[in-house]
Amino acid sequence: MNCYLSRNYKGLSGAGNKAKTDIEQVMSEMGFRNVGLRQTLYTNQIVAFMVTLLGVLKAPFCLHTGDYLVLQYPLKKYFSFVCRLAHLRKAKVIVVIHDLGSFRRKKLTDVQEIKRLSHADYIIAHNESMRNWLLEHGCSVPVGTLGIFDYLSSTPVQQPATPTPPYKVLYAGGLSYKKNTFLYEVGTYINSYSFYLYGNGFELDNAKGKEYFRYMGFVNSDCLIATAQGDFGLVWDGASVDACTGDFGEYLKYNNPHKTSLYLRCGLPVIIWKQAALAPFVEENGVGFCVDSLRELEDKLKNLSTEEYMRIREKAYLVGQKIASGCFIKQALVIAIEALNQKEA
Repeated sequence: MNCYLSRNYKGLSGAGNKAKTDIEQVMSEMGFRNVGLRQTLYTNQIVAFMVTLLGVLKAPFCLHTGDYLVLQYPLKKYFSFVCRLAHLRKAKVIVVIHDLGSFRRKKLTDVQEIKRLSHADYIIAHNESMRNWLLEHGCSVPVGTLGIFDYLSSTPVQQPATPTPPYKVLYAGGLSYKKNTFLYEVGTYINSYSFYLYGNGFELDNAKGKEYFRYMGFVNSDCLIATAQGDFGLVWDGASVDACTGDFGEYLKYNNPHKTSLYLRCGLPVIIWKQAALAPFVEENGVGFCVDSLRELEDKLKNLSTEEYMRIREKAYLVGQKIASGCFIKQALVIAIEALNQKEA
């Protein structure tokens, strides 16, 4: 039997929780059985802790020989415990990675991370870059890849009229100077396009070239999907316009930012840093373009014809429809289960 462990997610305001609850929904639709308590969204710390703990304690008693249990990582202090109990019940554990604690948050060393993940029987990493990092750091567990995170939503995508330059670049996320200093510097290099910013904390008066920015404030994801003002979605992080820097920028070399999935779910082509782990996905699927520096955007967008843009946008829309249906996690789970079945044969 295919199983998963649901838990409390402390609301859906964070992209990480949206990704996890989407995966639970897909698994439920695929016929997976929840061996924990039902999914909850309590924000109270004590209640959240108790609900998750009770679900963790219940799970092993619902597992049987030959079951496959999917865990979403990290599961913090419970992960190794649940894996051990699952193995005692002669079940196999498939892990879907959402975040690696040894990167931006530095909660674990590389050695501790690999040791913890070694309790799994199969790992689904974000992409080939993350897969290679795990293997190079001593992971001996079979590792597959997700490709890109899905983004479930029944909200219809706005079908825009054929755009006329200058193009609009949408950026969603943390907008404060401390989080993304590049937003306050990039205006220096803009002459013909504009930024539409969605999120909290943007200080418009401190941005260079502020006439090129439209600050839209915080908009929930369903509203953004229906009303997105933009022709491209930008995936970038850090202080510099010339590279993605700092812990968050460095992490882009290995992770799948959830905002990439959101942009594609909006039907928007993506502009992404050339060294980002998702850059090959963007190029191979023709859903945007990659740049080394944001200084390149002026010429790139000025020279992009309407016809070429519409071809890219059509491909972005089609990938967005796959993302809306949970296509990528479904495929990754099927491959994981088949790999474990072959190993057992």
